[in-house]
Amino acid sequence: MTDKNQKIIGIVLLNLGGPDSLQAVRPFLYNLFSDREIIRLGPPFLQKPLAWLISTLRSKKATAMYNEIGGKSPILDITNAQAEVLEKALKTHTAGAHNFKVYIGMRYWHPFMKETVNNILKDGVNRLVVLSLYPHYSKATTGSSVDDFKQAIKGKDINIKYIEEWYDFPAYIDSLADLIAGGAKEFRGSNFDILYSAHSLPQSFIDEGDPYLDHINMTIKKVNERLAQEPYNITNLKWRLSFQSKTGPVKWLEPSTKEIIIKLSKEGCKNLFIIPISFVSDHIETLYEIDIQYKALAEKNGINLKRCASLNTSDKFISALKEIIIKKGLGDRG
Repeated sequence: MTDKNQKIIGIVLLNLGGPDSLQAVRPFLYNLFSDREIIRLGPPFLQKPLAWLISTLRSKKATAMYNEIGGKSPILDITNAQAEVLEKALKTHTAGAHNFKVYIGMRYWHPFMKETVNNILKDGVNRLVVLSLYPHYSKATTGSSVDDFKQAIKGKDINIKYIEEWYDFPAYIDSLADLIAGGAKEFRGSNFDILYSAHSLPQSFIDEGDPYLDHINMTIKKVNERLAQEPYNITNLKWRLSFQSKTGPVKWLEPSTKEIIIKLSKEGCKNLFIIPISFVSDHIETLYEIDIQYKALAEKNGINLKRCASLNTSDKFISALKEIIIKKGLGDRG
């Protein structure tokens, strides 16, 4: 049994957040477009006025999209579920030697970082491991979220360890390979192509040294290597990388997922297995963009498209998160 007087080790899972109702769509978009780390809208003093304008103009279309996937983003529910099962897994691993409590902090919607920090302080936590739920580092995702958390906890006397990238962590690679191998069975021996679809990023970020693209490519390399090994033995994969979810007028990473689907159709592809490689949980990019938009596009072009299940709360993924925290956050190599 856990000693009630035992110090709490806090774990914070950082994620994007998403509107928890249709009424929250416009303010969520405003928060998103107000962040200059994602996209710079003119000079700094115009960022928020332009963010207000863009969020107002886009809210009707975005609201319709969220309405088609249940009237809200599932990201809060999924991240809460990840936190719950991760907390149990950590307590089981240490057999009560540590008293863990897992919190979540979102970048653009509730619970915001300040709300999370208030709960941490209320619980008397003096040691924290802050884990970004973006495996591949980018200043637009992990960088922005970590900076936001640091600002919220500034001046507090807490020992904090930040884990900002884990794109090649073996247990994470295993969890991805396991889902991919399981999903590929749906093609029942038919020939199929694999399309790794990652969230896009302005090309200028990569040109300025952001490691996101290198991290994505390394994850794919490691996953393909793992799939070729026991127990999967999946070799000679026909795969490509594409990018989705771009916003704004700047040049983004290419090729787009839409372009590749059309190109594959022209090359005779009949079965396509799409893997949302940069995402660890379902949200509008998987449930609407892939499952509705891209599936319809593929069908129109004679392609049977199936999507790999998201990591969400799969056993291997939660086990991977536990290992990452134990080894990278707490320094326990055992």
